[in-house]
Amino acid sequence: MASRPKQAEPRPVPRLYLMTPRVDDSATFTTALTAALTAGDVAAVLLRLAEADERTLINRAKALGDVVQKTGAALLLDGAVDLVARAGADGAHLSGIDDFTGALERLKPERIAGVGSLDTRHDAMTAAEAGADYLMFGDPDRHGERPDFAAIVERVAWWAEVFEAPCVAYAASIAEIEPLVTAGADFIALGDWVWGDPEAVAVTIADAAQYMRLPENTV
Repeated sequence: MASRPKQAEPRPVPRLYLMTPRVDDSATFTTALTAALTAGDVAAVLLRLAEADERTLINRAKALGDVVQKTGAALLLDGAVDLVARAGADGAHLSGIDDFTGALERLKPERIAGVGSLDTRHDAMTAAEAGADYLMFGDPDRHGERPDFAAIVERVAWWAEVFEAPCVAYAASIAEIEPLVTAGADFIALGDWVWGDPEAVAVTIADAAQYMRLPENTV
């Protein structure tokens, strides 16, 4: 895999990657989602769906996909690879190297295949070599646990320095955004903490966007 050129152009300002809560009512969530999409530069939305029958899941994804995709952002499903095409989603986010490699044939090359929950540097490099469209670092596992923040920043900086595949860095609070941007993240993922107060979502996203600006002379 090619390394980044030493004389790179100044890198673009990172964009937002929104991770929804577990959505069980698309109509109710539409208001908060629309507010978030209009409050900042959102590149993608990872839709996490509450358990339901297959037809209900597809209908939820289609309804929210219309909201997301009309802004130019990509709609990604959390896992649920078999539903991606039928829901009209742009791709899927997989957790762990095994789930990612197992889903590649069903997603590539037409759809986006992203991956997080990568435990080791070797797993990250394996995913990139296999064709991951992005790698996410710092995202919580199924128990809500994540690595020490200093380790996350170090992993992002290592990846940004050496590899070309885009890096999504998960920020667990607004205070984590600036260090992750400085480390070299291409996208900043925001999760459950953004959606706590539906009426304040737009303000939260707008505040987060203020921390996305790159330090001067960053390349």
